[in-house]
Amino acid sequence: MNIIISNRSKEPIYVQIKEQIKQSVLNQTLHPGEPLPSIRKLAKELQVSVITTKRAYEELEREGFVESVVGRGSFIAGQSEEWVREQQLKRIEDKLTEAVEEGRRIGLSLSELKEMLELIDDQTKAEG
Repeated sequence: MNIIISNRSKEPIYVQIKEQIKQSVLNQTLHPGEPLPSIRKLAKELQVSVITTKRAYEELEREGFVESVVGRGSFIAGQSEEWVREQQLKRIEDKLTEAVEEGRRIGLSLSELKEMLELIDDQTKAEG
């Protein structure tokens, strides 16, 4: 597992860890049942406090991304395809909301934003 911690980020380290593991699940880089490194091992690899990695794992468990088994460790929780899709849709909605808000700040109309989205869609189709 490749987690990169940024000291320049405004997000706390535990959030950076949590979000990167979460994205790996949503991108299907990490699969249900796959073991995560122990809290101590991850803390040592990232050179952060055990408390920091413990908090990240606890939050992931609370959000349903990780299951912990006493004496065995932490594992990626099984996710239904519908749930994964819902999480991906939420992520897209958040990004689009941010784009709409940013557009409004600089005076873009909805039609201009739609046109930009269509141009980006056309460009990505041509590249892919």
